[in-house]
Amino acid sequence: MEVMDESPDFVIKNKIIPSSSSTTTSPTSHNPHRPTRPRFPTHLDAPYISSSARIICEILAHASSDDIESALACTGIIPTPDLVHEVLQLSYDSPSSAVDFFRWAGRGQRLSPYAWNLMVDVLGKNGRFEQMWNAVRVMKEDGVLSLPTFASIFDSYCGAGKYDEAVMSFDVMSMHGVEQDVVAVNSLLSAICRQENQTSRALEFLNRVKKIVDPDGDSFAILLEGWEKEGNVEEANKTFGEMVERFEWNPEHVLAYETFLITLIRGKQVDEALKFLRVMKGENCFPTLKFFSNALDILVKLNDSTHAVQLWDIMVGIGFNLMPNLIMYNAVIGLLCNNDDVDNVFRFFDQMVFHGAFPDSLTYNMIFECLIKNKRVHEVEKFFHEMIKNEWQPTPLNCATAITMLLDADEPEIAIEIWNYILENGILPLEASANELLVGLRNLGRLSDVRRFAEEMLNRRILIYEVTMHKLKKAFYNESRSMRDIFDSLERRCKTSQM
Repeated sequence: MEVMDESPDFVIKNKIIPSSSSTTTSPTSHNPHRPTRPRFPTHLDAPYISSSARIICEILAHASSDDIESALACTGIIPTPDLVHEVLQLSYDSPSSAVDFFRWAGRGQRLSPYAWNLMVDVLGKNGRFEQMWNAVRVMKEDGVLSLPTFASIFDSYCGAGKYDEAVMSFDVMSMHGVEQDVVAVNSLLSAICRQENQTSRALEFLNRVKKIVDPDGDSFAILLEGWEKEGNVEEANKTFGEMVERFEWNPEHVLAYETFLITLIRGKQVDEALKFLRVMKGENCFPTLKFFSNALDILVKLNDSTHAVQLWDIMVGIGFNLMPNLIMYNAVIGLLCNNDDVDNVFRFFDQMVFHGAFPDSLTYNMIFECLIKNKRVHEVEKFFHEMIKNEWQPTPLNCATAITMLLDADEPEIAIEIWNYILENGILPLEASANELLVGLRNLGRLSDVRRFAEEMLNRRILIYEVTMHKLKKAFYNESRSMRDIFDSLERRCKTSQM
C-alpha cells in the first residue's frame, strides 16, 4: 500500500482539513523522529466482518491512493454509518487508506461524531498528530468535538511517549469548546498510568490540575492502580492517605481500597494490609470476594500460610455472602499442606461443606500427601477410608508413598489394604506401588508375603524393577537354602516376563 504524504488536505462536505503546513494552535511535537508504529489488526484478523466491509477493506489494502476513490465508487456500496464505523475500526494498520476512505464516505453526507472520533484515533495511534489536529479543527467547526475525542488524543500521545503533548492537549480543551472537568482529568490520568512506570508523571499532573478541577475517588483509584502495577508501596500509602483524608471512608471507593491493599500484600507488608482490612470492616467498607481470592493467590506464591489464615478468618468473619469457593479452599489447604500445618488443614477441610464447597480429588490428595509426608500413620488410614468412601481415588504417587511410609512404620496390613485397593480399582501405573510393597515387606522380614505378592505381580505382568530384585535376592539368599531356590524361581519368571 502506498504511504501518503504525512499531512495531506482532504475534503469532507466542502470543508478542507488543512494540511500540516497550515497555521494551527495545537500541542504537537517538533521531534521529527516518530516511534515505530505498532502492528494493528486488519480485516484479515476479524472473526466476523460484513461482506460490504470486506470488499472495501480489500480495495483499501490493494488499490493505490490515486485509484481508491474510483474503485470504491465502482462497488456501488452505500457507506452507511455502521459500515463506515466497521471499516475504520479495521483500518488502523493503513492510516493513509483510511483517510482516502473517510474522504470518499463523507462526500454528500454528514459523518457521525463516532466516525470522526475513529478517524482521530486512527491518525493518533499511527503518530500522525498534525493530521489528527487538522481533523479536530474540522470537528470543532461542525460541533462534533467531545470528551471522547480528547480521551483518544491523550491515549495516542501517551502511547507514543509524548506525555507533555498529552498534558498540553488537556490545557487547550477549553479553547476547543470541551470542558476540562474531572472526567477529562481522569481520562488523562488513565492514559498516562497505562504506560510503564509513569504514575509519578500522572501524580504530577493531578497535583497541578487539582487547583482548578476537584479530583474524585476515581482520580485516586487510577493512581493507586498505577502504584500497584509499579509495586511502589511508599507512594501508594501517600495516595491512599490523601484519598481517605479528602473523602473519608466511603463504600463507593472499596475497589480503590482493594488496589491499595493488594499493593501492600505484594510488597510483603501484609500486617499493614490486615490492619487496614479490619478498619475497613469497622467502617462498613467490605471488600469483594475477588479481592480475597487475589490476595490469597499472592500469599500462596509467597508461601505465607500464617497471614493466609488471618486473611481467611477476616473474610469469613465479614459475612455478607463472602462464601469462599472450592478453588480458594484448595489454594489455602495446599498452602497449609506445604507448611505441614495439619491442624489447620483439617480445620479448613471440615469448614468446606458449610460454605457449599465440596472437596474434590485435589483436596483429598493434597491432604493425603500431607499426612503421608508427616508420617501421621493413624490419620493416613482414617483419611484413606474416608477418601474411598466418598469415591475419590488416591493418585498413583500417593499410593506408592503411603505404602512406603506405612511399611516403614511397621503397619503392613494397612499398606496391603491400599495395594489391594489399587489392584481392584485399576489405579495405573502400578509399578511404583508394587515395588515399594515388595521392598517394604522384605525390610520387615515377611518373605513369604514377598513371594506371594511377587508371584501375583508376575501373573499380572507387573514390572518388578531390577534394583528391587537385587534387594530381594540378598534377603532370600541370607534366609535359607529353600528361600534361595524360591528367589531363583522368581528371578527366572521375572526375566521371562520381561522378554
